[in-house]
Amino acid sequence: MSDSRKQRIIADLQQAKQTGELKTEKIREIIKNAIAEAVSEIKSGRGEITSLVQDAISAVTETAKETGGEVKEEVTASIQGVIDGISEARRQKIAQTQSEITTLEAQVVSEEQELQQEIDQALAEVETESKSQPDKIKEAIAEAIINIGNSEEFAILQKHYARLKAQTAVLQANLASRYGEGDVGKYLDDAKVWYDKAKEDPEVFTEPVKRKRAQFEEKLGATGGAVARKEKQVKQLLKELWQEIREIFQEKTSK
Repeated sequence: MSDSRKQRIIADLQQAKQTGELKTEKIREIIKNAIAEAVSEIKSGRGEITSLVQDAISAVTETAKETGGEVKEEVTASIQGVIDGISEARRQKIAQTQSEITTLEAQVVSEEQELQQEIDQALAEVETESKSQPDKIKEAIAEAIINIGNSEEFAILQKHYARLKAQTAVLQANLASRYGEGDVGKYLDDAKVWYDKAKEDPEVFTEPVKRKRAQFEEKLGATGGAVARKEKQVKQLLKELWQEIREIFQEKTSK
């Protein structure tokens, strides 16, 4: 922490003392605000955080000695303020990162949908144009469209979309649980629907991932039950669910 920031903490504490507001709650608030601001400005390095924490507590103890107050209570309040400040700053960054992830996931899903729509439109246009062609050509085009629709490449597009939607639903469940936005249970139901579609791809669920698949399916059921019962461990279960579904599908994409 810079000397100027430490001096500002001391000045805020002194001002609170003069107005008779230098209570433990006020100390905690002053330290929290100072730490949160400092942490948000730090680019990297735990050493910097350690330094600013030490300076913040030092500012409180110096003020406490001057006032003849109970050092133990004021130091406790300052440490609580440090924790509050670090948590606030980091949670803001986490929320920002999660928001960016959600935006990117939504963008990928949108682009996948556009890809599918463009392919469907192109095939529809080819079929429409074929109506003016001789019967032999018309039949050849119709057969080609059917073959393409049944082709491995076409199926891969749909399976990839299912995997993506399943992962996105689990991610949305995590965000809904953490930030209270959206229905966690609904997202888990969506995840199950798309996961079941993705399971139709035998290349995803090869022998090496069978155990992971079993663990994920068991965890998906347990998490849904925990959400319905409003149990405390929901966030941890969702976190584990997200990790497992990523491992399952990363196993596929890494091949």
